[in-house]
Amino acid sequence: MTNQTAGIHHITAFVRNAQTTADFYSGVLGLRLIKKTINFDAPEVYHLYFGNEIGSPGTIITFFPWENSRKGKIGGGQVGITTYVVPAGAFGFWKERLAKLNVDFAQTSRFGEQYLQFEDPDGLKLEIVAREQGADSKWTFGGVPAQQAIKGFGGAVLYTTASAKTAELLVNVMGLEKVGEDEGYARFKATGDLGNLIDINVEDMEHGHGGAGTVHHIAWRAKDDAEHALWRSHVESHGFQPTKVVDRQYFNAIYFREAGGILFEIATDPPGFARDEEPEHLGEKLMLPEWYEEHRTQIEQLLSPFEVRVLEEDK
Repeated sequence: MTNQTAGIHHITAFVRNAQTTADFYSGVLGLRLIKKTINFDAPEVYHLYFGNEIGSPGTIITFFPWENSRKGKIGGGQVGITTYVVPAGAFGFWKERLAKLNVDFAQTSRFGEQYLQFEDPDGLKLEIVAREQGADSKWTFGGVPAQQAIKGFGGAVLYTTASAKTAELLVNVMGLEKVGEDEGYARFKATGDLGNLIDINVEDMEHGHGGAGTVHHIAWRAKDDAEHALWRSHVESHGFQPTKVVDRQYFNAIYFREAGGILFEIATDPPGFARDEEPEHLGEKLMLPEWYEEHRTQIEQLLSPFEVRVLEEDK
């Protein structure tokens, strides 16, 4: 079989504060908090998921808010910029919104498209692009109506320390198609309509280091468990060392690090985020895997409370 991912499943990053993160990603960007759970390896730390109305693959950004974490350095071996896509015609709305909320931004161009580039409160680099492709979000929150809302990921800019090897991986392992080069970037296209355009630096980049304001990993889509098993064998056959399958409750995952230093995950589309909460109540309660449920009281005492709230400027 020819393995081809549809594109990005989710992106996971480090931040410092849960309330600040909720205020930015829900309050400013209008995304829905679709799951409030914990880092399964460090249960004293939240794992927060934001996406469209149901957390569809290709819309999900996740965070580990670690209050005392060091400041990271964005560089090689990371997702350098996370790209969000909005409906065609919504670009002007987002320029006005960022200005209204005092979010500094720059307007740039790449591959013939216009981008608004800005940072979140921890320094994570983000950008917005407008495109026809991809289903519109049905979620409305605060000052962001559904017709202007972020659809999900447009893609990402990968910062690699070994550009040629990362490019080879994207084509020969992940099944993307190289579609062009422009001003120091090469572009690759996956088969899906969200999270499908991936840019990488043509010249090798120096290593960054992890910490608040950096991406921990990028996850790619597998349509089901059967395909996921094939992906694991496929990755291994190309000389990489994928982990065993890990149950993340809302998807199954394997991980491997590619030659340019970026941690890749391959995640299944199912079962999704409604497996333990009704769709209309996603993100309202702290959800724990069954093996942590008996420790709920202790875990809740370790986590700082926060809320998803409408910003004063939108009231």
